[in-house]
Amino acid sequence: MSTQDKPPVHPKVVSLASRGIQPRFSDLVQTCRKLVMNRLAEHLSGVFGQVDDTLFECAEKAENNKVQTLFFDNMREIRRQRPQIERSYHQTIASNFSDFLDGKLQNQIAAPMDPEQLALVQNEDYEETLQVTNMVSRVKARCTQPLFALEQRLALLNNGQKIGEDSNPFGPQAIAQAFRDALAPCPFPLQIKTILYMLFDRHVMQSLDSLYGALNQRLIDAGVLPNLKYSAQVNPSLSRPESPKVETPASKPQATSRPGTAASAPEPALFDLDLSAPPPSDPGALFSGLSSLLDEHRHSHPDAPLLGGTRSIVSFSPREASRTYSANELLAALNRMQQQSAHELAQRLHKPQAVEGLKADLQQQLEAHSSLPGDSKVSDQEADVIDLVGMLFDFILDDENLPDACKTALSHLHTPYLKIALLDKALFTQHHHPARRLLNTMAQAGVLYGSEGDERGLLAKMQWVVERVIHGFSGDLGLFDSLIEEFNEYVETLRHKVELRERRAVEAAKGRDRLLGAREQALEVVRQCVEQRDLPAIIRNFLELTWADVLVFVLLRHGEQSAEWRRSCEVAEQLAWSGTPLGDDDKQRLQEMRVPMLSDLRKGLELLGGYHEDGIRRLLQDLVACQHAVQAKQPQLAAQLKPTLPESPLGAMLGEDADLARQAPPRTKLSSRAQALAKELANVEFGTWFEFVEGDKSRVLKLSWFSPTTHNYMFVDNSGQRVAIKPLTLLASEMEKGLARIVTPERATPLVDRALTAIYRVLQRFTGRTAEPR
Repeated sequence: MSTQDKPPVHPKVVSLASRGIQPRFSDLVQTCRKLVMNRLAEHLSGVFGQVDDTLFECAEKAENNKVQTLFFDNMREIRRQRPQIERSYHQTIASNFSDFLDGKLQNQIAAPMDPEQLALVQNEDYEETLQVTNMVSRVKARCTQPLFALEQRLALLNNGQKIGEDSNPFGPQAIAQAFRDALAPCPFPLQIKTILYMLFDRHVMQSLDSLYGALNQRLIDAGVLPNLKYSAQVNPSLSRPESPKVETPASKPQATSRPGTAASAPEPALFDLDLSAPPPSDPGALFSGLSSLLDEHRHSHPDAPLLGGTRSIVSFSPREASRTYSANELLAALNRMQQQSAHELAQRLHKPQAVEGLKADLQQQLEAHSSLPGDSKVSDQEADVIDLVGMLFDFILDDENLPDACKTALSHLHTPYLKIALLDKALFTQHHHPARRLLNTMAQAGVLYGSEGDERGLLAKMQWVVERVIHGFSGDLGLFDSLIEEFNEYVETLRHKVELRERRAVEAAKGRDRLLGAREQALEVVRQCVEQRDLPAIIRNFLELTWADVLVFVLLRHGEQSAEWRRSCEVAEQLAWSGTPLGDDDKQRLQEMRVPMLSDLRKGLELLGGYHEDGIRRLLQDLVACQHAVQAKQPQLAAQLKPTLPESPLGAMLGEDADLARQAPPRTKLSSRAQALAKELANVEFGTWFEFVEGDKSRVLKLSWFSPTTHNYMFVDNSGQRVAIKPLTLLASEMEKGLARIVTPERATPLVDRALTAIYRVLQRFTGRTAEPR
């Protein structure tokens, strides 16, 4: 095989610097560089702006405490690493562009692989490569036309030297690889990197359409191939288009649309919805369906109440009105209402803001400042927004997951959020909209930490945020970004306190569980010693009240296989045996073992620490006197020996848990349904929320731990405090009776998502459409 058949080992590098850039291109390439760097910086900020919320949601859905800790720890680590990641990312992008200007970019030609040099790729490297490849492939498939046009125009700047598909300094491969390289030094596990890649894809890669459109237009305006035309014949058996044709500036333009149209941003999608189907998951489709359902309901039943019993805004306007209020009139009215609500806000924050009252105030403001007060109404499109925001806040006021105090605080955001919605429909269609994220973040904090167990700090912080919005929002959404950051810092501190409290409760429960298990084992030893024997009260009481505690301490300190444990059990058996009438040989044996038995009894009493030397001596003397009385066949004398023995401190401390075990029904007596529930409960993960019904009240508690030995389940409240211990069979029995149930995962769904989905279902019922069961 000749050397001509082999690709070159070192592809030729053509230097732009050696050729010189035409003066008219110098400013142009710097303008393009600035455009790209600014856009990418903005979109990368969106990635990190949503990291906390995403990891927080993942932590709430984690299957166990270990995974949950992983998310929370990396949330802090990402904040710490963010400056370095951003710096590295921007430096790589800038370096790629500089290489292009200097003519250092190389066409990437695949060289043949030497099988002897192949090495196994690490699984995590493979997964990351797959993530990057998939992101890049989606952009290439979506942006075939603008990418082709950009490469041709960059080739012209490159003095006609064509650049490789993946050597485009602004191409999806370069942009995605720069992010991967920036993450490489960071100690994030693959699970966290996968989330970062997902957010990068959403905020950066999916925004490249508009970036390529803007770049192409910038080059077109500068006269770089303004008549470039993309033409491709798609072969059904192939996924790549045929080689596109490039028309030189001298060719006749044949494009049917203005130059640069191919690279412009796509039109918003039009949704062809089945309004009788379940609510769509896509937020844009959901908003489109809500608008259609609202419009239909308003025209068929204009005075009918909406979700929460509030009337539509159209019922407040004159029916015969011929003109509609302008957007400026609406915003001016809302600005006045916001200014009015800012006065004495601290006093009014303790009472909820009624939705219907706000609509009435809005109508009053519009009429009071209208030139034609009796002949004006709200347009249908803006009525949709006003009613939808109203139903959102009615949902908040009726949300069972939120404590009342938190509902009240959030309800006062109605006016500024209505203003936001009228200015920017993205509040409904974008999950990462700053105002939407702030509302979701505060609501989720209220769900997690805002119940009766919360220190009032969270409510005060929520009220502070509400005041900042009402006093400070004038149209700049940057306010919400800063408030999210500050509120998340507070919640992080609160979460740490709750986790620490819960961890202490779990450790205490584990200790009590070990203690309870040891006591049950000790009581079983004593039971075997005293059953089938008619013992004097002093010996029986001593074994059940005192020596049982000695056995517990020996078992916990030395273990079940230790010589100390075996000897302590043997002493219990010997003492019980000595309290029964014996034959002559056994009496002689008792005489021989009495001294070592008394010595071990003394050591055991000293281990308890509750007896003084005189008390131990008198107690042992009474036990010996009882033995003599029994062997002398004088039971009346033995019965008179009744020293005062203290109640078992361990028994008193563990009484509640021990009583629970006795109250719990035996597994064999459970119904088949309860037995099936018990089997399911054995697989329930820590962190699962349960609702317990007590009379006419209910409370929601989190499963924090369960014992593999006693099968007791420990529940904590929102503050991390231990609230209840439930044996497995008792919990299964309560679930069968409807007194306990697992709370559905909907509790963890962001507030706005839950609200809009619920509103959609309500409107489906209002319009008589077939909807899924609520």
